[in-house]
Amino acid sequence: MARIPAAERRSALVQAALRVIATHGVAAATTRAIVAEAGMSLASFHYAFKSRDELISELITFVIDHEILAATQGLATGADLRTTIRDGLHAYLRLVEQDPLRELAMFELVQYAMRTPELGAAARQQYDAYYRAAAGLLVHVAEQNRITWRRPIDEMARILITLSDGLTLGWLVDRDSAQAESVIEFATEALAAMAVPHPATTLEEAR
Repeated sequence: MARIPAAERRSALVQAALRVIATHGVAAATTRAIVAEAGMSLASFHYAFKSRDELISELITFVIDHEILAATQGLATGADLRTTIRDGLHAYLRLVEQDPLRELAMFELVQYAMRTPELGAAARQQYDAYYRAAAGLLVHVAEQNRITWRRPIDEMARILITLSDGLTLGWLVDRDSAQAESVIEFATEALAAMAVPHPATTLEEAR
């Protein structure tokens, strides 16, 4: 049997861990459960990772990269400000609806990381990555719509992530998409109200 390259082995174990956590929770993600899900031996696990916590740290990075890519691809282009914001939030909600167990796993991973001294930095890095991604999206939206934000971009990024976290957790609890849509409408208006048109844009509209 051909030997699996180390990078492929690590990737397979990370994805297996995500499936176990999404289905059964972090507590159930023992090394034995993870290797069973991946169809590997315990020796294979220890060849790829020094510990379960090292795997969890890499899993957090993997999911962050996936969610940032999904958020970027869901960003509307060529639309007005409110439509861009609304469509972006709708795209995010669709992502949550399509794989709720994955989103639940991410909340569990954050809590686990905060309670594990060796992973405390991973939780902070997770949200730092979210804030950076949100800031990048907000800068892009501002440039597209020729606006500036009333608050510093880092504050706006935190506001956006806080809104998306609340939207996600609320939907995971009640699975009420109609209520989630109402939250999106509020969030759209709240974020749009934080925008200030560039002077040149205002002059063009007045002509």
